[in-house]
Amino acid sequence: MPATPPPGPDTSDDQGDVPGRLMSGEMAEQPAMLRRILDRGAPRIREVAAEIAARKPRFVLLTARGTSDNAALYAKYLLEIRLGLPCGLASMSTTTAYGAKPDLRDVLVVTVSQSGGSPDLVASTQAARDAGAVTLAVTNNPDSALAAVSEYHIDILAGPEKALPATKTYTASLLSLYLFVEGLAGADGTEAASVLPDLAGAILGRRAEVKALAARYRFAERMVITSRGYGYPTAKEAALKLMETSYIPALSYSGADLLHGPLAMVDNISPVIAVVTDGRGGEALQPVLDRLRGRGADLFVVGPKAQVEAASAGFALPTSGVPEELQPILEILPLQMLAYEVTIARGQDPDSPRALAKVTETR
Repeated sequence: MPATPPPGPDTSDDQGDVPGRLMSGEMAEQPAMLRRILDRGAPRIREVAAEIAARKPRFVLLTARGTSDNAALYAKYLLEIRLGLPCGLASMSTTTAYGAKPDLRDVLVVTVSQSGGSPDLVASTQAARDAGAVTLAVTNNPDSALAAVSEYHIDILAGPEKALPATKTYTASLLSLYLFVEGLAGADGTEAASVLPDLAGAILGRRAEVKALAARYRFAERMVITSRGYGYPTAKEAALKLMETSYIPALSYSGADLLHGPLAMVDNISPVIAVVTDGRGGEALQPVLDRLRGRGADLFVVGPKAQVEAASAGFALPTSGVPEELQPILEILPLQMLAYEVTIARGQDPDSPRALAKVTETR
């Protein structure tokens, strides 16, 4: 069994204002956190899933903002592929700003939120419950207002997250949502997911490799990030992490959408990061990778070793034998580290992005 790597920079109080100490420490917590969810969180998640499955929801609406929105998109892929349930991403302003009153009887509304404190998430979830929906909150705060207004709640057990960029709460949300969807299907996903903590530890132990890659991209003025299938939420989350920490404009596209116009802006100067899932999503992305190489793009691949070797640079993932639907939990880790290392290399503090607050109170 691979050993969990040592944590990043010490996050104790005597470190003072060392840039990035909070984000670094929280990234390093992820292997232990994933194991905690599998050991302690999974039984409760199965109970919630069984109760909701018995009510036979006919449709699912997913509600979230920011990083949690990318986790919700991952759940959309799981629900549609694994269960064949139609899913949509909710437009909260239809109820919070316009006062719409949709008929949500027999609809499952899943609200994903790290803090559970944003007023629009709370208001839209309450409105959904009033409209007849089965409501589930997936949060890192069981005492939150969102948990209080929801019929069901799943605690992602990530522990306090103090850095402004969400890292461990994202992967905790992904694993919790995976276990929930498996529970809806009447299955137990813990065995398939049991490899994740050690694999995550091995990936996070390769920080020197990512630091060298960050030196390559520290002066980038723009990045494009692309993927398909289960990897697409990873592309969106990686773009968000890069933008909120390093301030580099990072545009995320499905590989299919990239070919429908945005490919024209790709050149040999602006890096393109491709998240290549080992499975059907990676196969669907292959024509996009071929087109990017044909345009001379500076192509950075996160994925299988063979794909990395065919690119300009990259980070090979140990995903052999890992189900495709679980690979996003590993794919995001080197990209979290890349955002951190690029930010540090640019002389900025990833713990304190300008103009941001930990709880964003949208209405």
